Amino acid sequence: MSAIEPVSEDVQHPGKRKKYSASLRLWHWINLVVISGSLITVLINSTITDSRQASEIVKSELQKAGATITDQQAGAVAHGLGDSVWAVHIYFGYALAGLLLFRLILEFFQLADQKFMRKLKSAYTQFQITKKNREAVRHELTVKAIYGVFYFLLTIMVLTGLFLAFEDALAQFKSIRHSVKEVHGFCMYLIIAFIVVHIAGVILAERKDGGKGIVSDMINGGNSGSA
Repeated sequence: MSAIEPVSEDVQHPGKRKKYSASLRLWHWINLVVISGSLITVLINSTITDSRQASEIVKSELQKAGATITDQQAGAVAHGLGDSVWAVHIYFGYALAGLLLFRLILEFFQLADQKFMRKLKSAYTQFQITKKNREAVRHELTVKAIYGVFYFLLTIMVLTGLFLAFEDALAQFKSIRHSVKEVHGFCMYLIIAFIVVHIAGVILAERKDGGKGIVSDMINGGNSGSA
């Protein structure tokens, strides 16, 4: 499990803590809220507002109130409830797309030693040239690679989501809609897996000397001096 644990020490500058810009920290926490909100809407629509279950509840409650309602009418109401939740999901998707664009732009304006691609390349280079005590460098490269996969999945998630949101305008590509939807859903499960692994890694790291203060650093920027 140690491979998934982030560390607070900067491998490139031993003895110093990693630094996180205010913009990156803001992106991180807003991204957490947006992704969580998006996943919650999926959970709601797959449980509470599931068409079959919701229509049965609607029909049952209205009949108790003395109303006469057909299965078709109850289904229409349930479908409307589901559509309302999906509308919220789409807004979360737009927000996620905006955050991804912000992260891409931020990569160009970050300080050189805080750019993700630079860190990834540096970790790979260090892994290649380090001959002894490679554990810390290997760990850093592994963590950065996992983050790289997350960014890739996030990009696919956003692109497929936008395709589905604007499917009416992209009617000529209707034949691939099902495949796009499948990819979108599959990426969602992979992102959930990443979130679980990430949280588990942070919790485990916080219990060790080398990783204590990671959450605090992502809030205050890692300005606490030496690791």
